[in-house]
Amino acid sequence: MTGRLDGIGMTSQRTRLRMVERLREQGIRDEAVLAVMAELPRHIFVDEALASRAYEDISLPLGFGQTISSPHTVARMTELARGGGRLETVLEVGTGCGYQTAVLAKLVRKVYSMERLAALLNRARRHLREVRATNVHLRHGDGMLGMPHLAPFDAIVTTAAAQRVPRQLVEQLRPAGRLVMPVVTARGQQLTVIERTADGYSERRMDQVKFVPLLPGVE
Repeated sequence: MTGRLDGIGMTSQRTRLRMVERLREQGIRDEAVLAVMAELPRHIFVDEALASRAYEDISLPLGFGQTISSPHTVARMTELARGGGRLETVLEVGTGCGYQTAVLAKLVRKVYSMERLAALLNRARRHLREVRATNVHLRHGDGMLGMPHLAPFDAIVTTAAAQRVPRQLVEQLRPAGRLVMPVVTARGQQLTVIERTADGYSERRMDQVKFVPLLPGVE
C-alpha cells in the first residue's frame, strides 16, 4: 500500500513537485496549499489506467458523467476558500473522487462533504481512508441544500456549476465566511467568491472554468 501511495515514474514524488512548480508559475501563492498538493498522491484518486496523467494540468473522467478537476482548479479554489487565513469547518458540495476533499482535510480542522451519487461516494470513502483523512465526514445527499443543522461554516466549496448561487448555501456561511463555486454567466462558467459581510454579502467573479452542472436530488 505504501508503494501505491508513494508512486513511481509518472506518479512519483518528483512528478508531484514538478506539478507544484507549475502551479506556482500559474499564480498560486498559498504555500500551505502547495505543500499539501506536493504531499498528496493524486494518482490514487483516478482510475489506474489514467494514473500516469494524474499530475498533468487537466481534468480527468471519473465515470458517472463526473470529472476530477485539474490541479490548478483545485489549488485555486482552495486558496480562495482560505483567503490567507485559518479555517475550522468547511462544507464541500460534490465529493467526487475525494481529491479536493483530501486537500481541504489537510488544511482545516473538519470537512463535511456531500455527494449525490452513492456509487461515487463509496469510491471516495475508500480513497480518503487510504490517505488517512480522518477528519472528513461524508454524506449522501442533495448538496444544493447543504447541511443547515451543522452550519455556520467558515467556507463552502462547490465543485459543480450552478445556474445561480443557491441561497441555502449562502445562508450557511458564518460572518466573513466564503462560498467558492463556479456559476454560469453570460461569459460562460466563472469561479465566484461570495463573502458574508456585516452589511450582507459581496460577490467577486474570478477565473473562467469548466465544471459539470450542479444537480438536485440523489442517485
